[in-house]
Amino acid sequence: MDWQAALIVGLGLPAIATVLGLVWRARTGRVRSAAGVRTPTDAASARSTSAAALGLADADLGDAATLVQFSTEYCSRCPATARQLGEVAASYDGVRHVEIDLTHRADLADRFHVRQTPTTLILRADGTTTARIGGAPRLAAVRTHLETLIGSPHVAS
Repeated sequence: MDWQAALIVGLGLPAIATVLGLVWRARTGRVRSAAGVRTPTDAASARSTSAAALGLADADLGDAATLVQFSTEYCSRCPATARQLGEVAASYDGVRHVEIDLTHRADLADRFHVRQTPTTLILRADGTTTARIGGAPRLAAVRTHLETLIGSPHVAS
């Protein structure tokens, strides 16, 4: 290999890796609206169907919204994410946080197209998916989305 090719490879690979890393970082934790969310068609139709698809009872879902977190037992960021989402859910009336362990549920991971953990779905009161977050969520964006969804910035006391 001549020195020019080595220079191109030596400078090009780190530059490409840096750009890819920055793109990945910008996309992680971002709230994507339902228009770009892939969910099973039968789970998006009704609350009872969504609850059944997730393996949840209707009583497990919130009256205003539900934060459904997909985790695995090997996920290092999942416990902190669960704690943070639990605090966010507790601060709003009618919002619940539900954590689903995918360690032994590959069927759910395939059905909901989960490619990384944590992955969070934000469900409306009727159980339809309104947003999806891949990676550790940005809490300010979650709060903004919840306030838009439930129609009030009112925080439970």
